[in-house]
Amino acid sequence: MRNFFVDSHCHLNLLDYEKHKTDINKIIENAVNSDVRYMLAVATSLSGYKEMRRLVGTSPHVAYSCGVHPCYVNESPYEFDEFLALASEDNVIALGETGLDYYHETESMVLQQRRFVEHIAIGAELQKPIIVHTRQARADTLALLKSEDVTRCGGVLHCFTEDIPTAKAVLDMGMYVSFSGIVTFKNAKDLQDVAKYVPLDRMLIETDSPYLAPVPYRGKENQPAYVKEVASFLATLKQCDLHTLAHQTTKNFCDFAHLDYDKLLSSIENK
Repeated sequence: MRNFFVDSHCHLNLLDYEKHKTDINKIIENAVNSDVRYMLAVATSLSGYKEMRRLVGTSPHVAYSCGVHPCYVNESPYEFDEFLALASEDNVIALGETGLDYYHETESMVLQQRRFVEHIAIGAELQKPIIVHTRQARADTLALLKSEDVTRCGGVLHCFTEDIPTAKAVLDMGMYVSFSGIVTFKNAKDLQDVAKYVPLDRMLIETDSPYLAPVPYRGKENQPAYVKEVASFLATLKQCDLHTLAHQTTKNFCDFAHLDYDKLLSSIENK
């Protein structure tokens, strides 16, 4: 039986298609040929979400997340009602990415927090999970997740680069932890220790494409097909076979996004 990998976080509208003389169909084909047969295309802004939907259209291999990245909270215009309407669209299975980034954005901290709260509220209303970004904002991120009761919608801390206590706090709130190509880097021993700590049944895998390509593609533009390298590295780290990791992380994704695992596999098994 073929493996079935899910890239739980990629930005399909941000790849440089012109530079690499390719198109979205080829990127999806490359992924499927590498057994990455489902991808979550994640927005960083409302305009970016619309652009991504125009680019990708309807594909059995792609679902969407709609939201506003903390580095884009000053984007104009932003209307709560528009966000709610877009987040309610067909094949939008998650919200975000959202969260807090005090590394790149220090003047918009209060607005970031407000938008973060809005994502959790809409997630609870629509029963869709949130995708959380955090950078140099660990304490406030965890505090807001707790005070706003993220268990109302569920979520994932994506592209995890924090420590074991942070992972424990996130896991204790019922969230998932997602690892990107960073975990394959030689200088990422601390993160690899976190990956050993996180239970396999609470782990997701991602590319964050076009960023953070894993070894052996480090330094190149990332794409969903390369999530298989993240999976392979984690399988070795977790001392399990690749098929087991593929099965479990895909099942985790389905649980995270309220999808039926068997239906998802059967719906695209031959596509």
